[in-house]
Amino acid sequence: MKSHQTAQTMKPATAAKKLGVYLEATPAEFQEGVVSRAELNALQADPPEWLRDLRRDGPHPRPVVAAKLGISNSGLARGGITEPLTTEQIEALKAENPEWLQKERATQAEVRKEAARIRERNAERDEESPRPRS
Repeated sequence: MKSHQTAQTMKPATAAKKLGVYLEATPAEFQEGVVSRAELNALQADPPEWLRDLRRDGPHPRPVVAAKLGISNSGLARGGITEPLTTEQIEALKAENPEWLQKERATQAEVRKEAARIRERNAERDEESPRPRS
C-alpha cells in the first residue's frame, strides 16, 4: 500500500506571521497564493530582496514592533500604537522615549523578573522531589 503525501500548505497570513513580516506589505503574488512548507523553508533559508527589505525597514507587524521596543503587545495597545510601524518610526519612538514607553518597559522588566523567579523556584522543587520509579 502506497501512501500519497500531500504538500502541507498555509494561508499567506500564517506564512507572513512565521516570517515576521506585515502581510499587507508583501508582494501581491505572496498575498494571493498559498505557501507550502517547502516554500516557507526556502524563504527563510534564502530570503528574496523584498523579504530582506521588509525585515530591515518594515512596516513591521505588532509583535515585531513590541519586541523592538522591549514591551508586550498589550503595552503597545495601551500606548495607543495600533498601526504597523517602520524601523524609522520605531527608532524615533525609542529616541523620544515617551512616558508610556518607559512605564511599559518597566512593567515588562518586572514580568521577566517574576518569570525568572518562578522558573528558578520550579527548578529547585524538581531537584528536591524524588523521581517516581516506573
